[in-house]
Amino acid sequence: MPTMELSFEDTWLNMEKSDKPLISNVIADELTAQACSIFDYKENVKSQFYSWLKPNLPDLYKIGLIVGGSGSGKSTLLKQFGIESKNQWQNNKSILSHFDSVEDATEKMYAVGLSSVPTWVKPYQVLSNGEKFRVDLAKSLKSNAIIDEYTSVVDRNVAISASKTINSYINKTDINNVVFASCHRDIIPYLKPDWIIDLDAGMYVINPKECLRRPKMVVQIYEVKRSLWEYFMGHHYLTTSLHPFARCYIACMGDQIVSFASSIPFPNRYLKKAWREHRTVTLPDFQGLGIGVRLSDWLAEAHIKSGYRYFSRTAHPRMGEYRENHKNWQPTSNNKKIQKSNKNPNWSHWNFDDKRIAYSHEFIVM
Repeated sequence: MPTMELSFEDTWLNMEKSDKPLISNVIADELTAQACSIFDYKENVKSQFYSWLKPNLPDLYKIGLIVGGSGSGKSTLLKQFGIESKNQWQNNKSILSHFDSVEDATEKMYAVGLSSVPTWVKPYQVLSNGEKFRVDLAKSLKSNAIIDEYTSVVDRNVAISASKTINSYINKTDINNVVFASCHRDIIPYLKPDWIIDLDAGMYVINPKECLRRPKMVVQIYEVKRSLWEYFMGHHYLTTSLHPFARCYIACMGDQIVSFASSIPFPNRYLKKAWREHRTVTLPDFQGLGIGVRLSDWLAEAHIKSGYRYFSRTAHPRMGEYRENHKNWQPTSNNKKIQKSNKNPNWSHWNFDDKRIAYSHEFIVM
């Protein structure tokens, strides 16, 4: 992922520091004295520094960001905005069970870019660091939330995708005054804060513009063997199976595999040349960036250019709603109808819960 530097084309204002120092004292002991003497360092058991003062910011905003390197005073300043809450997780319950409702859980999981249903039903202690970061974040999303060390312990892909989806979620809800503190700047154009405090520069800006321009993301798509499905099958929201006649594709960012899509012939006595989408999965670290739906769009258009009609049916609500609002995906006569379950093991990809609504579309090139 590209890094992001702050732009000072916006109107930045100077920060102020307290005139009263924070002082800490340690007990002088022999070990400390010996270590200092090795480096000819004059032992000093008293430390003091001047903390930053909270600047004059709007009373109501959506997202605020404090950014700066380690030791710049982020955590100390953050305390002037409130106290960070700590989440409690029970090891014998799924992470979903810790939310107020099904709607609350699913909306917040999507908000942090974690759309992998198999991950939702796991207990917290078995999750990866990236997954723990996201579910902790999901549980913390509320008005006046204070979030320290934001994205400090996760891969930058996770940091960027989570920032993008969090911005979208907060701005669509009545959540206000969420303050993040981070040592990373690459998240800024995705988190899109209403104000930024840069403690490295000792400056702040309200309603930044220049530094919110997102760098372009470029992916490469390759046709691959069916064996690549093994990297993705555990993250599919319904099944791990793959049809024996599936044609498979992956999307890569640099040297990283990020998403998988496949298609199969569409058996229908009324259609002579038709294919349908089979599996589309994005790895958890890259969910929320919109790569999966764009890979699906690309695959559909590739079939159209080859002279085929292309259809898709999905029970995934986010994928379905994306297509409902896309000009090239046209609803079929079976769209948004309750599908009857088909128990034929050779067609497991058609199996749906008897009460599940499925979205059915055909891709049309305008």
